[in-house]
Amino acid sequence: MTSVEIRYGDWATLSADAQEIRIAVFVQEQNVPPELEMDEKDAVCLHAVAYDAAGVPVGTGRLLPDGHIGRMAVMKHARGTGIGSALLRGLMAHARERGHPDVMLSAQTHAAPFYLAHGFTQVGGEFHEAGIPHIEMRHVF
Repeated sequence: MTSVEIRYGDWATLSADAQEIRIAVFVQEQNVPPELEMDEKDAVCLHAVAYDAAGVPVGTGRLLPDGHIGRMAVMKHARGTGIGSALLRGLMAHARERGHPDVMLSAQTHAAPFYLAHGFTQVGGEFHEAGIPHIEMRHVF
């Protein structure tokens, strides 16, 4: 795995770096409307941002108060290096520490194998969010 540092914090602390990644991945790559990408939930989430060895932000995700993980994104040039796995494991650990019995997430269907490899199972059928096919997934601790 690439050398990475993950910082956890609130939106006020990490928003600049998290937004940079989310805009690049979701808005520019996947054509998600910018008004859908940033939402009111950001203010109440625990955010995680991964930084490469040079200190450049390369990945992000968030943990909602109800135990949902969301907005997982890794910059294109950093994919396949283990950064997404490190972010996911870190957010799951925070959920466990909070006492959540499980974590849920809405995975883009093309990313389902990634989450399956981390012990998630599919819950329910496919649905569309921002025009992108998703499935709900769950991991029980």
